Amino acid sequence: MAQQAYMTETDNGGPGPERRGTRIRRLFERLAAGWRGDRRIWRRGLFTALVALLLAAVMAAHSHIPNAVGNLGSLTETFLPWLGLFVPVLLAVALLRRSATALIAVLVPAIVWLNLFGGLLTDKAGAGGDLTVATHNVNAGNADPAGTARSVAASGADVLALEELKASAVATYEDALAPTYKYHAVVGTVGLWSKYPMSDVDAVDIRLGWKRAMRATVTTPEGPVAVYVAHLPSVRVKLEAGFTARQRDKSADALGEAIADEQLEKKILLGDLNGTMNDRALNAITSQMRSTQGAVGDGFGFSWPASFPMARIDQILVTGVEPETSWTLPATGSDHLPVAARVKVDTSAS
Repeated sequence: MAQQAYMTETDNGGPGPERRGTRIRRLFERLAAGWRGDRRIWRRGLFTALVALLLAAVMAAHSHIPNAVGNLGSLTETFLPWLGLFVPVLLAVALLRRSATALIAVLVPAIVWLNLFGGLLTDKAGAGGDLTVATHNVNAGNADPAGTARSVAASGADVLALEELKASAVATYEDALAPTYKYHAVVGTVGLWSKYPMSDVDAVDIRLGWKRAMRATVTTPEGPVAVYVAHLPSVRVKLEAGFTARQRDKSADALGEAIADEQLEKKILLGDLNGTMNDRALNAITSQMRSTQGAVGDGFGFSWPASFPMARIDQILVTGVEPETSWTLPATGSDHLPVAARVKVDTSAS
């Protein structure tokens, strides 16, 4: 009687255990039966296959999409990872249409996406490092600057950069961060706080007419590091003008030139660049520096908007130092998420 409680009726009416593997096999057999003998499986779904191949072409050749009209290329590159969402949709359509042609075609964008972003799906974090850095666009309209300051200080960052500092709120940030950071400097709307001595603090001209970038030498126990803080101009998506980013692009070029002229070998850039690592407009910067998130981060590390992050426009870029791990910090009162990284300044043993 006890045995009978664990038995169920099979399809042929006799008793037998109902196993999950058997049910899955039967499902596949039914699906295959619907495809076998159907001579139209190669002729159906041609439009779906065409869309799949077009999607693959956009992802693979995104750098060739022109910026002449509405900066379409940069707009595509900003949200490039999200194009992968179309792959499962096209796969479902191919299955519903019972199209072998479409199924094969859908493999192409899937492979291209994995080639571009598959490496971001694994955790590449290391356990070493001797310097923790963080950056946060605190938002000029932040209703809780003191709470935001305490939150990012709790990350354990040795060096902290803040962008979009409202003049009337600077004193609040200074007071809240003073117990953690002995050294700090504010230049225009950006600031740098450090547990280690800072020198040679100066504004960086990014051709804006006002100060939104700075540079300082931070003397860590492992040696001096040139730390740049920048908040590049915002971009806008307008129906009549497309992706407007001309001033951002000019400022990116100017910042890239300043970093290239830097005399110190070890350099770290912290800030809101209003662009992703895929955006060609940032080539003057990204061609000479590594993204800590791309090198050792876990996942995409999207930082904006904080309510539903869709792009990583807040960056930590390095050269001359070795990234060990990179992550996104909890939300604050800003519309951006803070980001942090741990790097190895002393690379002599690497």
